[in-house]
Amino acid sequence: MKPFMNNDFLLQTETAKRLFHDYASKMPIYDYHCHLDPREIYENRTYKDMTELWLEGDHYKWRAMRANGVDEYYITGEASGYEKFEKWAETVEKLIGNPLYHWTHMELRQYFNVETILKRTTAKDIWDICNEKLKEQNFSARALIKHSNVTFIGTTDDPMDDLHYHKLLQEDRGFSTTVLPSFRPDKVMSIQHESWRDYVRDLGDVAGIRITNFTELIDALENRLDYFQNIGCKLADHSLETVVFENATLQELDAIVEKRLHGEALSLKEIYQFLAQLLVRLGKSYSRRKWVMQYHIGALRNANSHLFYNIGSNVGCDSMKDDSIAIPLCQLLDELDKVQQLPKTVLYGLNPKDNELLATIAGNFQRGETPSKVQFGSAWWFNDHIDGMVAQMKTLGNVGVLSRFIGMLTDSRSFLSYSRHEYFRRILCNILGEWVENGEYPYDLEWLGQIVQDISYNNASEYFEIKLKEAIISPS
Repeated sequence: MKPFMNNDFLLQTETAKRLFHDYASKMPIYDYHCHLDPREIYENRTYKDMTELWLEGDHYKWRAMRANGVDEYYITGEASGYEKFEKWAETVEKLIGNPLYHWTHMELRQYFNVETILKRTTAKDIWDICNEKLKEQNFSARALIKHSNVTFIGTTDDPMDDLHYHKLLQEDRGFSTTVLPSFRPDKVMSIQHESWRDYVRDLGDVAGIRITNFTELIDALENRLDYFQNIGCKLADHSLETVVFENATLQELDAIVEKRLHGEALSLKEIYQFLAQLLVRLGKSYSRRKWVMQYHIGALRNANSHLFYNIGSNVGCDSMKDDSIAIPLCQLLDELDKVQQLPKTVLYGLNPKDNELLATIAGNFQRGETPSKVQFGSAWWFNDHIDGMVAQMKTLGNVGVLSRFIGMLTDSRSFLSYSRHEYFRRILCNILGEWVENGEYPYDLEWLGQIVQDISYNNASEYFEIKLKEAIISPS
């Protein structure tokens, strides 16, 4: 029997162990998509206790706690920090089979040097040990980033954001990690929501453009795109619950926006026309600026109306959606590609039934100027566990070019989530090690090691083409 989570955790073969310890583990982290707050990075936030650092805003943990029968009072309610931590410890004890069990103990070991198993009976001791360590300087937001060897962080930012803290971070030469915004126009896309009218008016005010039709809306977005680009932004991101495509003339689009701004309801076709053509216009704008466009596809958000109205969004009440997306996604990408204005694009699917679909669609739109220009993105959200990561990488290997994969991202609001990159790298090395020791691929450590280091870091660095504040030399 192997010891729990030892140095060779998840590494089942000797080849896997060599690949991880000699190649993958040495690589820095390129975290191109997350939900960290740039203000917390700039102000170098410190934490009063483990609940503030570990449980605040973590809807993965909140969801598990609810499933374990924990009352909301101990999750997002007024319970004390220790009471919440104790309920989390009791939940961890029940999480066999869930990646949260692994992540929890990886984070305790990596950042706090705590190897004790977290459960109800050990909660108080671990609470005391970790809280004492939090008083030290090396547990601030920046210190955790430095400890994790992170060279780049891509945050997620609304078009109206003034990017104040991004500017300050760029001017701060004492912090070597590059932190840049990503343009995320989800609220612009939500034309069916009542709040859309107020949002668009506010967007117009920020851009200095009175928005009365689709043309002026695009002008306002172009204004904000220029603003983001001046700060160094090179990434855009879209959350698409589903993918739709409808053609529309400019006159039809102007009429749709005018109609909605006057408070009139839109037909389903009009909503689809707006969504599709807005994505087309934005895609062309990203292409002109040489940005990377990301589509996160298939989240059914805020399904629990009681918790949504009482607590808000991003509280652990989202799930997979199962719409048919193949035809409209191909139409959307083709609309851009046929005029040679398809930017580099990353496709993430929340429903694993779409793995082969997305991987093969990505293959439809490759062009020679960029290796794997359209990427089948990493296993996302409900899929970032062992089975999900294995399925995503094996699918990409089967129908695409795995060696060109841009690898892992945290997609997290926590400064401790960088352990997930190690988790991913161990799984990657184990896949390759298994193939080699089965005789399916040659035992060539130089070749295999380069593939591992490329997927772990180099491919993302080359793909996004972002000049970092301070270069970190990758080991040979």
